[in-house]
Amino acid sequence: MNIVTKILAVLTALEFLYICYLESVATDSEKTAKVFGMSQEELRRKSVNTLFKNQGIYNGLIAVMIFLSVFTFNSLKGVFCLMCYIIGVAAYGSITSNPKIILMQGGLAILTVISTFF
Repeated sequence: MNIVTKILAVLTALEFLYICYLESVATDSEKTAKVFGMSQEELRRKSVNTLFKNQGIYNGLIAVMIFLSVFTFNSLKGVFCLMCYIIGVAAYGSITSNPKIILMQGGLAILTVISTFF
């Protein structure tokens, strides 16, 4: 795996850790409300708060899998598959929620996939 791919993969993992933090720890913060375009009042609703925390753990585990693929297994295939998964989820979010998601959540993953061809 080339150094550019490793750097981009790690940046993607860090992005997902940040999303994990927003959704699981700072669930009803001003920053989380701004990032997700929701009111803090809505984020404090028990059902929404629970869903966000659950989603946050999912995003944190994606980050862990990326780190494992890069540092433990040194697996280009693993990184490639994870990035394709992220791009797929971001594409779905762009279609169903907000078109910006493909770049906001999928941008680094797209760059990482491109870097795997060099």
